Formats: sequence, C-alpha cells, structure tokens
Amino acid sequence: MFLQFFTSLRDAQVPVTLREYLTLMEALDADLAGQTVENFYYLSRAALVKDERNLDKFDRVFGTVFKGLESLLDAMEKADIPAEWLKKLAEKYLTEEEKKQIEAMGWDKLMETLRQRLKEQQGRHQGGNKWIGTAGTSPFGAHGYNPEGVRIGQEKNRNNRAVKVWDKREFKDLDGNVELGIRNIKIALRRLRKFARTGAPDELDLDTTIKETANHGYLDVHMRPERRNAVKVLVFFDIGGSMDSHIEQVEELFSAAKSEFKHMEYFYFHNCLYEGVWKQNKRRFTDRTPTWDVLHKYPHDYKVVFVGDASMSPYEIMVPGGSVEHVNEEAGSVWLDRITRTYPHAVWLNPVAQKHWDYSESTTIIRRLFSERMFPITIEGLEGAMKELVR
Repeated sequence: MFLQFFTSLRDAQVPVTLREYLTLMEALDADLAGQTVENFYYLSRAALVKDERNLDKFDRVFGTVFKGLESLLDAMEKADIPAEWLKKLAEKYLTEEEKKQIEAMGWDKLMETLRQRLKEQQGRHQGGNKWIGTAGTSPFGAHGYNPEGVRIGQEKNRNNRAVKVWDKREFKDLDGNVELGIRNIKIALRRLRKFARTGAPDELDLDTTIKETANHGYLDVHMRPERRNAVKVLVFFDIGGSMDSHIEQVEELFSAAKSEFKHMEYFYFHNCLYEGVWKQNKRRFTDRTPTWDVLHKYPHDYKVVFVGDASMSPYEIMVPGGSVEHVNEEAGSVWLDRITRTYPHAVWLNPVAQKHWDYSESTTIIRRLFSERMFPITIEGLEGAMKELVR
C-alpha cells in the first residue's frame, strides 16, 4: 500500500524521492503516526512534500490511495462496519413505478431502525430491503435506492435521496482567484455600492491642491482618503454534495464578490446552517467557528448573502439531529431564523434554475424562511438581489 502511494505521487508529478520515502518508512517504524489516518496524513505530507504548490496534488493522491481507512463519523453509536461490506459490487436501478412502491420510514423510525440493525446484523448483505448492504432497497447502505435513507460507504450522490451520510467526505475550498467567464456578474454586483472616504489620507486631492495653491501663492498639497465601497458583506457558501455540480458558477461569483467588496467576510456550511461554520474545508471538522460568534462579531448593518442550491432532505432544515453529517441539537430552521432576525438585509442566491424550485420541498421551505428573498444566479437574479439588499 505504501509503495503504491509513493508511485501514485510520482505519477501525479509530485517530486518525491526514494530518500524521502525511506524517511517516511523510518518514521512509521518509530510509530510517529500512532494509529490514526489523520496523523499519518500529516506525517507523510511533512516527509514527502517540499513545495506547497504540490499540496493539492498530494491531497488528491492521498484521498484516492487511502480512501476508506477512516470513513465513519462518531455522530451516532460507534460500530465497526467491515470495509468489504461497503464495496460497490452492483448498482440498483429502478423504474419510476418501482421507486413509488418503496415507502419512506420517517426520521424517528429511520434512526431507531438503524440502531437496531447495527446490533443485530452479523454478515454482509446485497440486494435486500432490510439489512445494511449494497444494491438493494434497504434504507441503509450503498448503490441502491430508497426515498429516505442513510448512505454508508458510497463515494458520491446517485439519487440525491439520503437524509444522513455516514462517511467523512472531503470538500474543496472555492478558488477566489478563478478567471471570470461572465464579466456581467461584476457589473450586477456593483448595484450594491455605497462609497465613502475612510482611512488614511493617501490619495492626492487635485482640486483642493489647485485651489489652495492659487489662494496662498505657493504649492499647497492636500491629500484625502481613497474613495471606497463602504458596504460590508457577509457571505455563506454551501459546499459539497449536490453543490459540486455548481462549483464553476459559484467560483465566478466568489471571485467577482472578492474584487467588488473590500469589506467581505465569508464562511462555508453544508446544506443548511447549523451551530458551526468554517473557513477551510480541509479543516472543517477541527477548526470551526461557532455561528453564535459570527452573529456577535459582525453587526446588523452587514449585508448577508447565502449561496446554495437549497436541495436537501426537509429533515435537515426542520428536525433536530437532521444534519446528514452530525447530530445537531437545534434544527437548521432555528439558525436561519436567527440570521434573518439579526440581519434585516439578507438574501439567498440559488444556482439551480428558478423553474425547478417548486419541485423541491426543501427549496420551498428555505424561500419561506427568507420571506421569498431567494434569487437565481443569473444577471437578472443578481440585480434583483442587490436591489433587495440596498432597500
């Protein structure tokens, strides 16, 4: 496995040498990584990567080679599910008529049934409708179908129906320096402007200099602060899952916003806002910012923008514990209500085409929580959102 890791790094054009590889082996013999994948990740990165420009390549190779060694969260009862149970042996495809015949359990029954299955199950299952397994219609497992289930051991979405995901997924930060493909996004954002001259006087005031020089008969230079957009913006980006298909569009928006707003702060969340947000996706489990701290740090005159497709299970919004990745004590709707009460000027930008919104129950709920202040990420939609924020 370690030799495959070394050769995969070389194939990805990460310049690792045999000497560095042997150093890593010596460190493992000395038990410097302990027993956790996280410690091994940092140890191997320190030993093998000498240029920070190669960190992204290293992360991708590491995620591919060692995927599955630490895939279960401790959000619920700890249980050892063998990796071989979760291998993708077949995928389940059903007709629309067959899908309608499979009934959803509901949140409370779903979670209680999962606990019971973990206690009772003794072996691997495939193609069934009860046990944790693959390619079936059971609510628990991978590569099958159920209208409401817990996804275990599947790399990514297939049907977008899981209400909880029992795997630690890695998200990637948005690139704020991406080259814009649509210049009109920046033009639309300029509607949210309120210029003011603040800060140190570091710009030549030509008109005043000419006037005062003429009045005094000698050169009288006057400076003034630079004229800047004084609007303060707080942006929350939904990241990962169904948002992966909108990365390019959101990165363009992110780049435009960074260049237009000098006073902009941003945070990431997944699907719905809960008690914590984060700045770096690779550290989202270890370095979170409590949402309460955000509410207390940034005053109510900030303009708040949420960017997300609002596509999720309604449980994630309305039910405590409904998050797909952890057991949240308070429902997402409680936190969204706190945001809209604290910040009178708040909008939600949705990359999904507006004509599809009425087909999503979660989108309808989010629109209601934001008093219908949801706008598509189109030129017309962005202009409408900016007008709403300056009211």
